[in-house]
Amino acid sequence: MVKHYEQVWGNCLSFIKDNINPQSFKTWFEPIKPIRLQDQSLTIQVPNKFFYEWLEENYVGLLKQSLVNELGKQGRLEYQILVPDHRKLGVKVKNDEALMNASAIKNPFVIPGIKRTKINPQLNADYSFDSFIEGDCNKLARSAGMAIASNPGGTAFNPLVIFGDVGLGKTHLAQAIGNEVLEKFPDKNVLYVSSERFTNQIIESIKNNAVSDFMNFYHMIDVLIVDDIQFLAGRVKTQEIFFNIFNHLHQNKKQVILTSDRPPKDLEDMEDRLISRFKWGLSADLQAPEFETRQAILSFKMEKEGVELPLEVVEFISYNIKNNVRELEGVLISLIAQATLNRRHIDINLAKQVIQNFVKKINREVTVDSIKDLVANHFDVPVEKLQSQTRKRSVVIARQLSMYLAKNLTNKSLKSIGENFGGRDHSTVIYSCKAVRDLMDTDLLFKDTVTELEKKVQLSLNG
Repeated sequence: MVKHYEQVWGNCLSFIKDNINPQSFKTWFEPIKPIRLQDQSLTIQVPNKFFYEWLEENYVGLLKQSLVNELGKQGRLEYQILVPDHRKLGVKVKNDEALMNASAIKNPFVIPGIKRTKINPQLNADYSFDSFIEGDCNKLARSAGMAIASNPGGTAFNPLVIFGDVGLGKTHLAQAIGNEVLEKFPDKNVLYVSSERFTNQIIESIKNNAVSDFMNFYHMIDVLIVDDIQFLAGRVKTQEIFFNIFNHLHQNKKQVILTSDRPPKDLEDMEDRLISRFKWGLSADLQAPEFETRQAILSFKMEKEGVELPLEVVEFISYNIKNNVRELEGVLISLIAQATLNRRHIDINLAKQVIQNFVKKINREVTVDSIKDLVANHFDVPVEKLQSQTRKRSVVIARQLSMYLAKNLTNKSLKSIGENFGGRDHSTVIYSCKAVRDLMDTDLLFKDTVTELEKKVQLSLNG
């Protein structure tokens, strides 16, 4: 029986999924699409060149084994890199609907007596689940958001409080939920509002003796998203009105989504009864993305912008911008702008120049060359010998140890490390790292040498 390409790839995925952690599988394998199977060669489509390089440098062994399981030793894997089509992600919202603003509060539901009035949800169509890259840093919040989007008001996550530092994607995720609800339930009234705008609307409604109309308008909402709820602190009348709206929505199985820069228990100058209600549902935090997730975010943004960056540039940016997704995106936009306006190629020097505008101090890098110098000096061998083809044992050990330290102490790819040692490929680097680990397990003196050299490399960062 001839196997179909989708069946082959599906079986490969099952094997891969059993051998890596769920987050890595979701980030690097779920986006892949099988294209064809011809002459024992399976072709898969990947989003961009960076994606392909990452797979080759980190999962080539796993991919090969999965293919051998399905097609035998003659099985081959080919890649097809997707050409970006610049499509816009998310749910598009018509812009010709009247915007809800302070002046509209005088008659917020437009025609008295009508239970449903279609309003502009005030959502950014670019904020979608597809463009919100999942990582260990945000997995709980994103999963809860997707559950809510499938059943707004009908889950235990009501309210959902998304909290975390600036620039980690709270607004993005909250609006992604709203966009997904609109796509699945077009008749739902979804509304996004910042706490500042909400407060200003209340002030206007009080001036115009229209507080009752104002609350009736909000009672009509099926999914209410309030951004930066911490700014209601100290506003007694605003909190009172919001309490009324919250109670009405919650009792009527409507969904409330809130964002905050801190968990509910740490909100200051907020009424206890409000904080108590915020704790009824789920409080999910967004943390700073880990290195792999930062690379995945850049990969997605590169695909969307239709650009490719050298792998070393992606690694350098991911290494230096650690705590803020917004800054990560800003660096990429600035790089593209600088390269376009000044007609320069995007390289590591341009990346360093741009990043200085985002961080006070660029993390000092451990370079492959500095590691080679340190190891060569320790073993008393010429550093150029590490790039040669000689099989002399002292040189081989020094070369393998240099590759091991470069893999563990730098953010360079396996391919980049290999190129620094006479153009060797990534499989040689993998073998060298294994050889060093094996020798450390059997030779305590050698293990002490490795530990000593690691300390010297770390000290060089402070010197």
